[in-house]
Amino acid sequence: MNMADRIQLLRKAKGISQEELADKIGVSRQSVSKWESEQSMPDMDKVIILSDYFEVTTDYILKGIENKAQTNEKPANAAIFTIVSTALNFMGLIISAAVWYEQQVPMALVVGLIFMALGCMVFGIGIVSSASNKQKAKQLFWMINIWILAFIPLSFIYNVLFTGLVAPYPLLGGSLIAYPVFWLVYFVVCLAVVFAQVKAAKNK
Repeated sequence: MNMADRIQLLRKAKGISQEELADKIGVSRQSVSKWESEQSMPDMDKVIILSDYFEVTTDYILKGIENKAQTNEKPANAAIFTIVSTALNFMGLIISAAVWYEQQVPMALVVGLIFMALGCMVFGIGIVSSASNKQKAKQLFWMINIWILAFIPLSFIYNVLFTGLVAPYPLLGGSLIAYPVFWLVYFVVCLAVVFAQVKAAKNK
């Protein structure tokens, strides 16, 4: 593996485009493209900036030499945090619905939102601390979790407007027209986010 391959590998592991890397390093996108296609090599000052940004040694960028600490260290995988956060979000939805079904108290909504907040926090920590699969993890998170995270807020709005309650899921006591409109809005919002993530993945 040569320097061009290493720079490209580090950039893709970071989940950023050539343009985003260029902005971080302070060069043009064409410069990054030339580095990755072996048309030119970065100056030493840029190599230092690259090593700082990717958290590797300059020896690794220049020669592919990794120190022992770096070789033995296994970077956290963002996908694991995505799975855990999705589980927390789903638990929040189920518990919230169960509490409301049994007791019909506003606390049901609060419990669900607390779990979802924890789920989003876990995901955020994972993205910040992970060194691999960040971009794919983000796309996977939103493609799945938008269906969970949007449900309670939209249900809350619908119920307040049409039933006067604060249930975590849409109640049939509302308008016969409003109920199907809720589901239409819900699916439109969620599908819009999913398609946006699919489009972003194709553009990478």
